[in-house]
Amino acid sequence: MAEPSPPSGPAAGGTQPEEADRLRDILLTPGYLKALVLCALIGVPVSLAAFWFLVGLHELEHLLWADLPHHMGRDAPAWWWPLPLLLVAGLGVGQIAARLPGAGGHIPALGLHAGGASSTALPGVLLAAVASLPFGAVLGPEAPLIALGGGLALLFRDLARAPSTPQSTALLGAAGAAAAIAAIFGNPLIAAVLLMEIAGVGGPRLFAVMLPALLSSGVGSLVFTGFGNWTGLETGSLNLDLPTPTPRLDAGDVLWSLPMAVAIAVVMRLVLGGGRLVAAYVRSGVRFRTVVCALGAAACAALYSLITGRSPVDVASSGQATLSTLASDAHTWGVGALVAVLLLKGAAYTLCLGSLRGGPVFPALFLGAATGVLLAPLPGLGLVPAMAAGMAAAAAATLRLPVSSVVLVALLLGSADVTPVVILAAVVAFVTTELLPPDLRRFASSRARRSSAGTTAGGSSRP
Repeated sequence: MAEPSPPSGPAAGGTQPEEADRLRDILLTPGYLKALVLCALIGVPVSLAAFWFLVGLHELEHLLWADLPHHMGRDAPAWWWPLPLLLVAGLGVGQIAARLPGAGGHIPALGLHAGGASSTALPGVLLAAVASLPFGAVLGPEAPLIALGGGLALLFRDLARAPSTPQSTALLGAAGAAAAIAAIFGNPLIAAVLLMEIAGVGGPRLFAVMLPALLSSGVGSLVFTGFGNWTGLETGSLNLDLPTPTPRLDAGDVLWSLPMAVAIAVVMRLVLGGGRLVAAYVRSGVRFRTVVCALGAAACAALYSLITGRSPVDVASSGQATLSTLASDAHTWGVGALVAVLLLKGAAYTLCLGSLRGGPVFPALFLGAATGVLLAPLPGLGLVPAMAAGMAAAAAATLRLPVSSVVLVALLLGSADVTPVVILAAVVAFVTTELLPPDLRRFASSRARRSSAGTTAGGSSRP
């Protein structure tokens, strides 16, 4: 796609008519129209690839955490169960990061990135995700899905011998990533908004990039939903079974959501900063230190099970399935269990953010929801508004994408009644995050980025 040159004139910033003309010129470019059609076609194979990838992760996780304990005569995994599984995860990811191109993908503590993996790095990204997520890494599948979608879109372009330009790479990468990410969140709107904020584009470029992403995610979501119904296979779901009807908001819900959002934002930024420091620690000995961090996360899950008598799955894994049970049976979680899961899952999350491979969204949503359940008995604060505010604040502080966080949490809740609290919590958490002292954040981010650049340069890392 050949993007037209910006209009010349005395006003460098451009007026509204100039912006409209600019957008029209982009949309009428023949290369752009061809790219738009190609993006719609790409949504089909990318969604199918995402479907089977998620099915494989779901089935393997079920085998490791449900079937095998059942065959051993246990209703739930034993307290020590995470130790061997996360040992395997640490060994696998350490070897992949050291030997394969791309070092198994970007470090989760650095957040989500819009760029898809190259064709040479994509196998390592997928293998690292398979070695991490089903074995109990406290991470979600969204980052590998973004890499899968973007990488496959560019691979299809190369196979079709379509022209390779920076503009087509941006368009097709965003479209492929959106088609894949729509699979896990179950809604193309979330994928489009998420990619919009990650890309950080605006003006006519916003529409130029997001039209293909929205189109591809919509097509991919249709194919994904229909194919899932036809096969009967499960990929996991974020549907929350909240108490109905949703209670009406009152002044207490609104007032309590503000300090909650501030506190959650501070804690989540500390967790992410810790994850970046873990990434810097792992960098100098990726094989051995990845194993150490994975075993540390396993020890958190085992300690939680010993203390509370509950399943170690509450701490291990992304929290996607546990979030549904927390929403539907919040009364079964005592104060001690909630405090323990927040502390120990938070610690395991920190270790996994800097050592294993996956995405940061799902554990953040769970930690925010668990905080809401813990604080719900406060005077005037309801359970559903507390969970909504907690999830929105945790997502906004972790991703630093406030609009995406609001859309995601609002669609998960399935009710417009608590949307005001979701918006307030997300905005307050985002502003709090931006106003935090930057010294530690800059230090940790620079060290982690140097380590990430070191692992990806040349496709390998030496311990």
